[in-house]
Amino acid sequence: MQKQTPQAAQNRGMRLRTRLAAGFFVAVCFSTLVGRLWYLQIHEYDFYAQRAAGQQLRDSVVPAPRGDILDANGTPLAVSASCWTIRAVPREMADEDVAAASAALARILELNEADVLEKLGQRKSNDALLKRRVDQATADAVREACLENDWQGILILQDTRRWYPEGDFAASLLGFTNVDNQGVAGLELEYNSLLTGQDGRVLSAKNAWGYDMPTDYDTYIQPVQGNSLQLTVDVNVQHYLENYLSTAVKEHSVTARGVGIVMEVDTGRILAIATKPDYDPNEPRVIQDEAVRAQVDALTGEERTQALTLAQQTQWRNKAVSDLYEPGSVFKLITCAAALDAGVATTSDSFFCGESYGVAGIHFHCANHKQHGVQNLAQALQNSCNQSFIQIGQRLGKEAFCDYFAAFGLQEATGIDLPAEPKKSEFYTADRMGPVELASCSFGQSSKITPIQVITAVSAIVNGGKLMQPYVVEQVVSAQGDVVQKNEPTVKRQVISEEASATMRQLMQSVVLEGGGRNAYVAGYAVGGKSGTSQKLDSEDEDARVASFVGVAPIDDPRIAVLIVLDEPHSYTTSGGALAAPVVAGIIENTLEYYDTPRRYTEAEQEQMQAVVPDQTGKNTELAVQQLQESGFAAKTLGSGDDVVTQYPAGGQTLPRGSTVLLYTEEGLELLATQVPAVDGQSLTHVQAEMQAAGLNLLAVGAVQSENAVAVNQSMAAGESAAMGTAVTVVFQDPTIPPDGDDVKPE
Repeated sequence: MQKQTPQAAQNRGMRLRTRLAAGFFVAVCFSTLVGRLWYLQIHEYDFYAQRAAGQQLRDSVVPAPRGDILDANGTPLAVSASCWTIRAVPREMADEDVAAASAALARILELNEADVLEKLGQRKSNDALLKRRVDQATADAVREACLENDWQGILILQDTRRWYPEGDFAASLLGFTNVDNQGVAGLELEYNSLLTGQDGRVLSAKNAWGYDMPTDYDTYIQPVQGNSLQLTVDVNVQHYLENYLSTAVKEHSVTARGVGIVMEVDTGRILAIATKPDYDPNEPRVIQDEAVRAQVDALTGEERTQALTLAQQTQWRNKAVSDLYEPGSVFKLITCAAALDAGVATTSDSFFCGESYGVAGIHFHCANHKQHGVQNLAQALQNSCNQSFIQIGQRLGKEAFCDYFAAFGLQEATGIDLPAEPKKSEFYTADRMGPVELASCSFGQSSKITPIQVITAVSAIVNGGKLMQPYVVEQVVSAQGDVVQKNEPTVKRQVISEEASATMRQLMQSVVLEGGGRNAYVAGYAVGGKSGTSQKLDSEDEDARVASFVGVAPIDDPRIAVLIVLDEPHSYTTSGGALAAPVVAGIIENTLEYYDTPRRYTEAEQEQMQAVVPDQTGKNTELAVQQLQESGFAAKTLGSGDDVVTQYPAGGQTLPRGSTVLLYTEEGLELLATQVPAVDGQSLTHVQAEMQAAGLNLLAVGAVQSENAVAVNQSMAAGESAAMGTAVTVVFQDPTIPPDGDDVKPE
């Protein structure tokens, strides 16, 4: 063993002393740390526990509001509103507070107390949802209860919810969102990714009791609102559509709902679209139909669950886009346009309609076995003659028929920017189409297409032959106002020639003036259209029908097309010309007036034109009579005074020219009274005579140009007392309008 030098021994001693000193230092530090921990955990426990409950770092999401949905004029239809979500951190709540807090929170939030107690009783839990999307008053009540009782672990987090200011207005178009603020139906679903904003985040150093962002934070990322949608839909036109459609659905007891669409024919813009009845997107899961709701509530268990789900999905369904149906005689417009464009039919051609028309052993006839005899093309369309259109279809042949069917966009989805459109319709291809199928398809049976396909095709027929891409969103705009996406009118293809289109416009106008569309007549506006009444071949009810009408106006310079479909009406008739045409007329009249489209009256219409009654009170009697006559009114004086004291009807009212104005020339004269006659079912001439005899003025609306028109409704009930001179509005319809022709089974 080698002997150590003195220097080595000295170094070794220094290392030993260093180690001993380091160990002593560590021991002292450790003892100090232990003492401090004891002091903090034992002596200062209450102080720091209280501080921990009030100041804890939290990483929380700040929900971004969805973008707004606005109509064409900027009117908000769907917006994001502030709300608050109540959550809990059970481990932060003192054990002795759990029971009292559960009872109070259950009462404020309208929750089951046992459920709240169970959530707060999870003592190791870091998160428990109590209730989403409460209003400010509720959030305030929760906050006050927590502050008053010094309850810890309750979080009041600002959130957003979707709000639809107009309730059930445009519901099938807009859709709705779920509890996570994600789109479920309609535009909310179709444009969900663009409407959804970017959530923000905050790392907070204190509990957030409420409504303002904490000012004490380490990190804050601002939420970004989603993009907004500006629609092509105009709220005013939408109101016209929904009001008229809802009335028709109720009046005619339409059991499978009604559909309406208004489209700009030259652009493909949808001005209005609706399915009625629908629902309130603010409460989408509430069944709006009282009868259906009662049926669901009468069930229990799984049976009720299934019935409720079916009822909800039914009311959410946008039939205008999602439902296939047999268009019936409206389809004759397609067949006619194709034949004109192909050159296989002209307006001078003749067609014969007898007892029946045989095709491959199957006999087709017109409604009620009507025999129209020899007809030209216009008459065949006016009479909605099945036999004539079978002949036209035969002239086309199955190959050409199917080619035009495809060219009009009827084999595939239109591509409208709404969800749940079927990818393809139900139709026969040329290789599967026999003579019988061609015959039935030619007059609108055996093929099933959607309402949006129908109105898009009809728009192409009247706009010069251009098939337009339909759309409901004009543009997508960011929260900063930048245009993210813009939709423009798009021509998909030229379907028929401009010449064929011009001829079709003339033929469609003749249907309204002389044929089955007379109930769509609007004074001053040239209207063209076609009715349809189709049998629901796949229904268990053999009497189930679909009544429809499509109208275009002004037909000589088309601007809008209106389609109304009433699925399974139960009324005095199922004819589309009787039930749907008046609805179309009302929508057309209101819409064109709204767009300041000038009326152009015919001479016959000018004779029936209305005028404003001039105010003659205080004027010399002779002068008053003269001025009324110059304005087109008759005058009758009562009393022996020189001046007019009062008149009835009062000045400013609008009445048909020729109406009588009573001039009272003495003070104290009582207004002459009369009784309103019963005019239901009577002709216009008879009603005019009845009203005149009663001293009342007649305001006739509806199919007043038809010689077969009869009264179907009056504004004042029969037998009701009224002052002489009162204007009574009477609605006229033409019951002799020929049936649509397709409401029959081949024999």
